[in-house]
Amino acid sequence: MTLVFVDVDGTLIAPPGSEPAFILHLFRSGTLRARQLLAVGAFMGRYSRQFGAQTFKKNKAYLAGLKVGAVAALAAEFVVRTIRPRLRHWMLDRLAEHRCRGDRLILLTGTPDFIAAAIGRLVGADRIYASRCAETGGRFVAAPPLQHPFGPEKVAAAASICRQLGVPLHRCVAYADAVDDVPLLTRVGHPVAVCPAPGLRRVAMACNWEILEDPVTARVAALDACGLLPTQRRRSHGGRRFGAD
Repeated sequence: MTLVFVDVDGTLIAPPGSEPAFILHLFRSGTLRARQLLAVGAFMGRYSRQFGAQTFKKNKAYLAGLKVGAVAALAAEFVVRTIRPRLRHWMLDRLAEHRCRGDRLILLTGTPDFIAAAIGRLVGADRIYASRCAETGGRFVAAPPLQHPFGPEKVAAAASICRQLGVPLHRCVAYADAVDDVPLLTRVGHPVAVCPAPGLRRVAMACNWEILEDPVTARVAALDACGLLPTQRRRSHGGRRFGAD
């Protein structure tokens, strides 16, 4: 049995990320009000020294005071309506191949668990390990997440899951898109960089890791590199070559 760790934002779906999109959805629907906006500002002031550049990622205070069950229901509906059409079909095909081989799919993501759980149901994930937001009395509170797999924390989470299931981490597969995922990718046996950001692309190329690209984008870039695109299209493409940073 092989464990397959899959990131969500930038990997299963193209930017923008699922959580920012959900926040915008909550704002447009009137769910987020003055209390939540004030809580976000207060969180930044209180925790910016502790978390530094990661304060924005840790800030889940936009949920302050909202009922946990109500948010989960909103997230499930949001994922079906908004995220499902954005799932990369070629990534779904790759995951289907893993399932056919008997591999176990694990979503390992910093997005909140109420979003990740709904995405997991769509893609047939066997397990979800995502950010778990602080709550009390059935309502979210403006505190750092109790669980936030990001960077080195993803490695610890993956190692813990491997121990539970009796599978060595070096026999696992991992799909990710950002340079922050390098600690995990360097530990697994088969790292895959998906539409990688420039920093991860450099590492992936240097380490000879597999790189997956959007087939349409890759074809357009290849045609552009060969000078086969119409002049106007080439100009709109910005003149950049595939893989250029």
